[in-house]
Amino acid sequence: MPSVSGLLEQRELAARRRVEELREEADRVQAELVVAEQDWKEWLVARSRVDEVLALGGDGAAAPDATEVVPDTGPQPETPREAAKPKSVVPVWRVGLTWSALSVDYQRILRVLSDRGRLGQGPLTCQEMAVAFGIEAVPAKVETLRSKAKRLVARGWLAGSAPGRFTLMPGLAGPGGES
Repeated sequence: MPSVSGLLEQRELAARRRVEELREEADRVQAELVVAEQDWKEWLVARSRVDEVLALGGDGAAAPDATEVVPDTGPQPETPREAAKPKSVVPVWRVGLTWSALSVDYQRILRVLSDRGRLGQGPLTCQEMAVAFGIEAVPAKVETLRSKAKRLVARGWLAGSAPGRFTLMPGLAGPGGES
């Protein structure tokens, strides 16, 4: 008859193996995700370039970039050279990590949510974010914002208070590290 201790060791070993297998799978999926996101961004840039060339028309004057996701909203608390590169991966939030670890587009999302929190206003939808940024709330642009907001939620920067509504994660420091 097997001992209880021996049975527990067998179960522990099986559980540990399962955890290791899942970690390996998660690492593989994360690597595939990074490659897929890069590929997607390259296609967005290609489409943007083609739209830009086609918009030049015959007069040689460049039309405004219609694919810009988040237009400039005025003075920025952190200068762009302090921000992460636009195509950089969103890091997981941890104590001491400042907004400069994020690209400018992500910082703008955090800034508008920070301002709402400071004013005592509630969560924000992606449609409301689009309006706050001064961009047309068309599905493609709203979905781009939603994707970025969900990525910030997944990395611990934002909280999804209700489906489709976003707020800053409680305790997250403001721009430049102030609380």
